[in-house]
Amino acid sequence: MTRRSAAREWGSAGMSSGTHPKVVVVMGGPSAEREVSLSTGRECAAALRQAGYEVIEVDAGPDLPQRLRDLAPGVVFNALHGPRGEDGCIQGLLEWLRIPYTHSGVLASALAMDKEATKTAFRAEGLPVAESRLATKAEVMAAHVMPPPYVVKPYNEGSSVGVYIVPEGAHQPPQLAQDMPATVMVEAYLPGRELTTTVLGDRALTVTDIVTNGWYDYDAKYKTGGSRHVVPAEIPQEIFEACLDYALRAHRALGCRGLSRTDFRWDEGRGLDGLVLLETNTQPGMTPTSLAPEQAAKVGISFPELCGWLVEDASCDR
Repeated sequence: MTRRSAAREWGSAGMSSGTHPKVVVVMGGPSAEREVSLSTGRECAAALRQAGYEVIEVDAGPDLPQRLRDLAPGVVFNALHGPRGEDGCIQGLLEWLRIPYTHSGVLASALAMDKEATKTAFRAEGLPVAESRLATKAEVMAAHVMPPPYVVKPYNEGSSVGVYIVPEGAHQPPQLAQDMPATVMVEAYLPGRELTTTVLGDRALTVTDIVTNGWYDYDAKYKTGGSRHVVPAEIPQEIFEACLDYALRAHRALGCRGLSRTDFRWDEGRGLDGLVLLETNTQPGMTPTSLAPEQAAKVGISFPELCGWLVEDASCDR
């Protein structure tokens, strides 16, 4: 099978042989993940040009609605990360303007960005999740809201922004940064390996084992050499197949479209019972060190083909 036929084989869309639409890549924006988004946007724009598309790069700001009207794109490639970019806001704007766009729609984006809503959807699907609760920042800093070890994180951010690990035996609760939101998620710490699976269209691609010296934090995700990716993961077949199954079920439970990536923790001493879903990302990073493009390449889909597939899959009413 050729690399191009591999890209065509799955999902509802494929590389079009007709005239390519004009693509506006929307990136940057005001969130804490701005720099990652700019990197994603530049990489995707370059790949789309390589695939033959006319591409315009737009840094999202308050004038975005007017700029989109003026540019009149055939498709918006959503390369935003964080609030307003992957929480349903930009998706709602594009629905209002009736401009086809990539990745998930309004509802799926909002659900996946809200970690508590995500867990509710996963539990309804019978998918395993960690024990957690929402708490105010003041409650978290006043006393342990659950026995250590646990993790404190924003319930509506990504890229490991603002994550605190409270170790077993900690005497004092964490003192959170001033820019942490008023409400945070407190989640039982899960030991084990960090696994992840990308879903593209209706296919779970493969499993990556993310190897780091410590927590898979922002630097480990985005700095060269910050982590080592073993792909396909060298894990028991039962666990590998469960990751594929759980990721596809998570994608469907949230109503995702196009591309998503679901992250897991696996405590290998507990076998299948030790595999737990952390979250699903509807706007996975598309940088040189990102996991989704790496997984696509492993199954024969080049980066330009991946970006082109997302453009051809774009629509309104997602």
